[in-house]
Amino acid sequence: MRKKVLLSLVLVGFVFTTGFIKSDSDIYFRIAKSIDLFGRVYKEVATGYVDKINPEEFMLAGIKGMLSSLDPYSGYIGEDEQGDMDLITKGKYGGIGASVGLRNDDIVIVDLLEGYSAQRQGMQVGDIILKVNDVKVSRDNYYDLGSLLKGEPGSFVTIAVKREGNSEELVFNLVLEEIEVKNITYYGFVPESSNTAYIKLSGFSRSAGEEVKDALLDMRAKKQIDGIVLDLRGNPGGLLAAAIDVSEKFLPKEKLVVSVMGRDTTKMRHYFSKEEPIAGKTKLIVLIDGHSASASEIVAGAIQDHDRGVILGTHSFGKGLVQTVIPLSFNTSLKLTTARYFTPSGRCIQRINYSERSKVFDDVTRIEKSAYKTDSGREVFAAGGIKPDTVVTSDSDSPLIEQLLAQGMFFDFATNYFNRSKNGADDLSDQQLFDKFDGYLNEKEFEFSFKSEKLLKQLVELAESNNYGTRYKDELEKVRGDFQTIKEKELDKYKKEIVTEIKLELKSRTDGRVGRIIESLNYDKQYSAALNVLSDDCIYSRFLGSVCE
Repeated sequence: MRKKVLLSLVLVGFVFTTGFIKSDSDIYFRIAKSIDLFGRVYKEVATGYVDKINPEEFMLAGIKGMLSSLDPYSGYIGEDEQGDMDLITKGKYGGIGASVGLRNDDIVIVDLLEGYSAQRQGMQVGDIILKVNDVKVSRDNYYDLGSLLKGEPGSFVTIAVKREGNSEELVFNLVLEEIEVKNITYYGFVPESSNTAYIKLSGFSRSAGEEVKDALLDMRAKKQIDGIVLDLRGNPGGLLAAAIDVSEKFLPKEKLVVSVMGRDTTKMRHYFSKEEPIAGKTKLIVLIDGHSASASEIVAGAIQDHDRGVILGTHSFGKGLVQTVIPLSFNTSLKLTTARYFTPSGRCIQRINYSERSKVFDDVTRIEKSAYKTDSGREVFAAGGIKPDTVVTSDSDSPLIEQLLAQGMFFDFATNYFNRSKNGADDLSDQQLFDKFDGYLNEKEFEFSFKSEKLLKQLVELAESNNYGTRYKDELEKVRGDFQTIKEKELDKYKKEIVTEIKLELKSRTDGRVGRIIESLNYDKQYSAALNVLSDDCIYSRFLGSVCE
């Protein structure tokens, strides 16, 4: 009897124990089951498919397929991509100091870094790359260029280019150097006679905070700073630590900068500013746009929630996710989204909820567009990026300008004009520049069309195919003729914007990236609005929820 009781107790204990083990380790059972299934499928296909399979590429396809069901920021980093991770984290890589882009079917130099081999040895913006070492370059292998143009500092690369105005190709033998990509692309007093400090921050690698500090100290040594404009437009972000470091340069010591929470919603990490701000209480404007993301939004969110400065521009991108890079075997890594971040007021600004778009998630996380409060009681909202305190747009409302930019006509004209004349825009009047550009468009047979014109063309074709009669067709053709008249006037209507775009491109040919930035601020609606806000204490205070005295 005693044995039976003991056996019953053991069985009950076993049931309860295994029940708890099953509950606690269910995820690991499901993982093991799935790995077994995946391995069986992989082995059967790799060894039994009708055509010979590359095992590595096949596994890589499976890995990428799994990660694609999560979010666009999680991904596999292969051995040949580790250099790109070093660039993000350290801001350094071995290269020639040039950026390339795909324009139509050509691979073109679009930017040169001052002082590095490409610029020193005479390469120019607009040069078309034909060959790197013995590899012919085209649209088909554009995405392989990174591995061709980057490598160990001290090694050499031979690049053959075609330059407009030269009948023969030019060959450059360039040494790869350690390129240190600065987070600040330009800083200075703008206008030069003013006391407004302008900082263009383009990235968030490890040195971002120190660069901001050095820039402010350098400008302060020259004269008093009455206002600061921190330009985060087009800044896609970077390291979380760098965002905190930059925020510390403006926020009071011991202020909450950002909070981070992973899968375990009971645990949240809080990050506070640990130093006295180098910017003190100087008036601050932060410029953002739809391409300001991640670390840019952490900085803008902290500044906004603590009412430290005015956020101006357009809605930011809306990336409230944090990635962790996990080292794997064979010099590869996994970049995985492991947490969400929250601004000091408690809002998650993530715009897109990826868990609602995929079946792989057991739980769907809801990101509500709830209202939160800044330190002064101003209302701010979650889920949708950072909304500026004052919205100022800068994009052109002209479809003509959009098409000219999209087709690279300003870039191509500047390349053509500069290579033939070796001059910028300073020796020509606005009308002369405009006339030369107009002639270039005719020479290139540039065709511009409205969206409504395309719809009208479809209507004409529909009228013909359905035999609506000549009356309908004649009326539609008359409207099409009216469009041609409107299009001819469109160039004149937007002459000022067209000339501005030409000047910016030509300035980049003569004075590089810095010259283009300085020139662009002369025509920048958002920067002009920032200067107006800084110049009026009452307006500045009202935006921050303070009473103007």
